[in-house]
Amino acid sequence: MKKVFSSVLVTVLTLLGLLVITFFIGRKIPIDPILSVVGESASPEIYEKARISMGLHLPVYEQFFLYLKKIISGDFGYSFLTSRPVLEDLAHVFSATIELATFSLIFGVSLGIFCGIWAAKSYGSWVDKFVGGVSLVGYSIPVFWFGLLLLLIFYFGLGWFPGPGRISIYYQGYDAKSGFLLFESLFRGDFDVFLDALHHIILPTAVLGYFNLSYIAKMTRSLVLTEMRKPYILTARVKGVSSSKIIWKHIIPNIRVPLLSVVALSYGGLLEGTVLTETVFSWPGLGSYLVNSLKNVDMNAILGATFLTGVVFVGLHTLVDSINYLIDPRAKNDKK
Repeated sequence: MKKVFSSVLVTVLTLLGLLVITFFIGRKIPIDPILSVVGESASPEIYEKARISMGLHLPVYEQFFLYLKKIISGDFGYSFLTSRPVLEDLAHVFSATIELATFSLIFGVSLGIFCGIWAAKSYGSWVDKFVGGVSLVGYSIPVFWFGLLLLLIFYFGLGWFPGPGRISIYYQGYDAKSGFLLFESLFRGDFDVFLDALHHIILPTAVLGYFNLSYIAKMTRSLVLTEMRKPYILTARVKGVSSSKIIWKHIIPNIRVPLLSVVALSYGGLLEGTVLTETVFSWPGLGSYLVNSLKNVDMNAILGATFLTGVVFVGLHTLVDSINYLIDPRAKNDKK
């Protein structure tokens, strides 16, 4: 109980600190957010009324506490750019990011763990070098360049996949109330919409999934190799235990805790909203929303998106710590 309380306290303080830093930076940048609302040609009277209505005439610390009070009540304010509640905007764009991130994670984790184990098992061979090369390329090439390359080959050149966007223009009016276009269209039985959305998500998934695969493959290889050098593995080999049995029965259970942390960290990065990928593919996710908000100095939207990003990262880490505590016997023994 004490550990859970400590984790919750650390989570709350971390999010509060993130919010404080973002808020005060937003108030100190040399850009006037009022002009984003009223325009540069507004009269002084209109400008002053807008400043008062936005609460910018108050001291900065007072503005922050008023904003914090609204957040506690679930009010993130209105976006000046979309004229909608920020919470409504975030629910819409974050669902798009969740779909893209989840598909990318499944692709990256399934192939990344397999490639990492395969490389470690074949340490020093051409397989190990091949996986290392694939991971190196994944870390080296720019995301936007790889995305544009896939569009150039598979969209402009071969015509196998549709262009940027989440769905074709003739399905733009499709009402997915939950925001999860793929899952909701499939659940409703609208297979034309589902297949079109699935077709659109493949290329951005390939981009994000490849970079995710590179990271997970490298970390899995490192964890497996470290475990393979331990004495109990040598003992198992002396006893004649097969390599496959050693890996799946002994090594994988012992690396599941750090491997879970690696996967959670990857997912957190994907949910944060990979800005370049979403920009290249015109994906209406959290990253694109945050970029547009920054361009237009939409502080309510910026603060809301930043807070959501913090909640995702801190929440995932807290969840992983709790799961590790439950599945790792060493954690329980440390408590005793």
